[in-house]
Amino acid sequence: MSNSNPLISALNGIVGEPNVIQDPDRLKAYAVDGLAPKAVVIPGKVEEVSRLLAYAHLEKLAVVPRGNGTKMAAGGIPGKIDLVLSMLRINRITEHDIPNLSLSVEAGITLAEVQKKLAGAGKGSFLPLDPPYSEQATIGGIIATNSSGPRRYLYGSARDLLLGLKAVSPNGDVVAFGGKTVKNVSGYDMTKLMIGSWGALGVITEITTKLLPLPEASATLLASFGDLAKAGSLTRKILHSVLLPSAMELMDGKAAGQLGEKARYLVAFSLEGVGEAVDRQVAEIGELAKREGAVDTKVLKGEDDRTFWIRVRDFALASVRARLIAPLPVILRSNVVISKLPEILGRYETMARDAGIGCALIGHAGNGILTSYILDYGAAKMGPVVDLIGKFTDEAAKHEGNLIVESSPRDLKERVSVWGRPRSDDVVMRRLKETVDPGGVLNPGRFVGGV
Repeated sequence: MSNSNPLISALNGIVGEPNVIQDPDRLKAYAVDGLAPKAVVIPGKVEEVSRLLAYAHLEKLAVVPRGNGTKMAAGGIPGKIDLVLSMLRINRITEHDIPNLSLSVEAGITLAEVQKKLAGAGKGSFLPLDPPYSEQATIGGIIATNSSGPRRYLYGSARDLLLGLKAVSPNGDVVAFGGKTVKNVSGYDMTKLMIGSWGALGVITEITTKLLPLPEASATLLASFGDLAKAGSLTRKILHSVLLPSAMELMDGKAAGQLGEKARYLVAFSLEGVGEAVDRQVAEIGELAKREGAVDTKVLKGEDDRTFWIRVRDFALASVRARLIAPLPVILRSNVVISKLPEILGRYETMARDAGIGCALIGHAGNGILTSYILDYGAAKMGPVVDLIGKFTDEAAKHEGNLIVESSPRDLKERVSVWGRPRSDDVVMRRLKETVDPGGVLNPGRFVGGV
């Protein structure tokens, strides 16, 4: 079919007419902060991604890469959007080295699909990432946003796991960084620069990563406290012990209640490994929790264990379904000095209560990341929520940290700094963006400093 629109004709010629969406009603689903693209393109090969970006570079078009859209509510308001580049058809496992526990996989496959295939191959392995929305989140989106979850405490983030990646630069060049053989390099480590760059430097098309064998056993220990100081004391003692849970989450009563637990404060431990070691750690942490003043402890195994951590990981999704928060939730993520996390959680709790804002708090007690879920945001609450975000940010900054808005409607983004206070490395990021993408093709305005 001929098309008189030069843009659509060009896109049809690159990816084929069935893989171009131009219907205005369908384009609404791909809007970012209320800005709908002129078209959505769905390439099936890396070569097509290359041709699309080369065309966008030539025509000065703004391109937003996308997987399943689980992170599209994050980031700054786009300067403009011409094309949304969907990676969902670029979704193969290109190499699975079972003996050496490594994997190469394309960006459009979901983490859930990867885990399913890894579990069924050989003796079973897994990619130790557990970011929010793992059932829908694509590998490319997870890496581009450096998304992680509770088990980051033991296994680290994508920066600790990736060996290399392939990407398409804003001018259409196909580039590769790193690989299965780890070597010392001079200059920028481009693999790590691409992780968490939000698609501002290039479109990730494939990653190569380490894997781990599936653990033999797992269990969860829940310790309930009536006093935050005692809960914090337990997490600090675990941090300085030989005990090694895969996750250690400290949460307030609102978060615990949403997870089906009655506690003023709750500390949740995930234990994984050899069966005897898991049982021993459960017993030792349980005894330590009681000595620290826990009012109750509970052990979860089997399906209860697995379900609990899915609900922690996808807390916002569960809250949306329960209609505790709006369909587009307000989620704030603070990073602070690890030892200060319990104290700051308590201060956030007091600030939210004084402001009359419902807020659930969950902290990664082993790495200083505290996530705040605003439970009752609406037009009438905008002013108080804006003020509260400012107070949270100031508190985090006092303790060598910062705060970013991980999810928010546009009206709130227009009144707060979604990336928190300016950082010393903002200038470096801006210079990199100007060097790699001087035309502002990729995700203009969405990353740190509005680059």
